[in-house]
Amino acid sequence: MMNPYNRTAAAFGLALMLGGTALAQDFPSRPMTMVVPWGAGGGTDAVARILATVMQQDLGQPVNVVNRTGGSGVVGHSAIATAEPDGLTIGLATVEITMMHWQGLTDLTYEDYDIIALVNQDPAGIMVSSNSDYDSIEALNEAIKTEPAGTFSASGTAQGGIWHVALAGWMVAQGLDAGQVKWVPSDGAASGITDMVAGGVDIVTASLPEGQTMIEAGRIVPLATMGTERHPAYPDVPTLKEATGADWTLAAWRGVFAPKGLPDDVKQRLAEAVEKAFNSAEYQEFMANRGLGAIYLPADEAQEFVARSDASFGEVLKAAGLVK
Repeated sequence: MMNPYNRTAAAFGLALMLGGTALAQDFPSRPMTMVVPWGAGGGTDAVARILATVMQQDLGQPVNVVNRTGGSGVVGHSAIATAEPDGLTIGLATVEITMMHWQGLTDLTYEDYDIIALVNQDPAGIMVSSNSDYDSIEALNEAIKTEPAGTFSASGTAQGGIWHVALAGWMVAQGLDAGQVKWVPSDGAASGITDMVAGGVDIVTASLPEGQTMIEAGRIVPLATMGTERHPAYPDVPTLKEATGADWTLAAWRGVFAPKGLPDDVKQRLAEAVEKAFNSAEYQEFMANRGLGAIYLPADEAQEFVARSDASFGEVLKAAGLVK
């Protein structure tokens, strides 16, 4: 016969188990936050907002998107990593998390997060204002090679960010110094494009979908993509290699990250919500209409992919002279 102490202990343990189950079933019990490390209006912001909109339909609580910019992406990525690991604060992390530590900007790495899934990948593109003197990548390329260093300027993200590396790699692939074109930092592609249209910079290196509105309005012209093949939404825009022979490709990725140490059941619930949102007609149609690349990698595959990305960018950044 079980003595009274053991009966009490068993009842207490059962209560804890039931309480844990209840907590998992009730998650989330209040509104959630999705942190975006870049400015409003850019590609990361767009992906985060459609993802949050669809996820909240499944989770039954608002998923509020908050832009936390600054520090070349450090501020927003830090906000994700240092949040309470209860699943109520997540973020749309970007490829820069595999780059910032190489540049001495932060000690954060991808290992400081629980990775839920990757949901997007887009190659870099090269765009100019419709007022530019250059209407082809060949003409622009030749001018960059022949004019003194610093004659041309470009923007699209923070110093050392993915689109800055896109520019530096393009230059190095042509045998030029990584700084041949002056980089003007911005909070993201949207502000970089606005600056270019206003005449502040000559070039924006960002994904072509981030320039879609201005391209359709005839304000900017896409000259090339740094993808391995032409972008399906811009079939007339050549790859950089096609047009110039430069053997350089680059793509940015985005994924749902959470603070390290999520309870397993909460992590599983988030993974289910993200996958369901990714597969929804609403998300797929939005991404297709914006020309954004919809790829899905679950947690384990995403972890391996991000680890490879980290190692690869370490080599790229060293070659471009951006490692500190």
